[in-house]
Amino acid sequence: MNYEMKAERIEIEKNEYEQSLKIFRDYSNTIYTAFDDGKSEGKIEGEIEGKIEVIKQGRKMGLSNIELATLTGLTIEEIDKL
Repeated sequence: MNYEMKAERIEIEKNEYEQSLKIFRDYSNTIYTAFDDGKSEGKIEGEIEGKIEVIKQGRKMGLSNIELATLTGLTIEEIDKL
């Protein structure tokens, strides 16, 4: 095998490696993005569930919707829907 053929083969292997690395990085970024999106959604759901629990407990204690709005940061209309 002469040097030109070896150089060609090395270039082909380099290109194949770079392509596989690109695929791996794209796949990794997709996984990380999906994970981050899931974390964000879970955090939001947890915050909503926490506010609902505060409203339930506040109602048991006889708090007004104005007081519940102050505690939770929700509007009175949003509290009325719950």
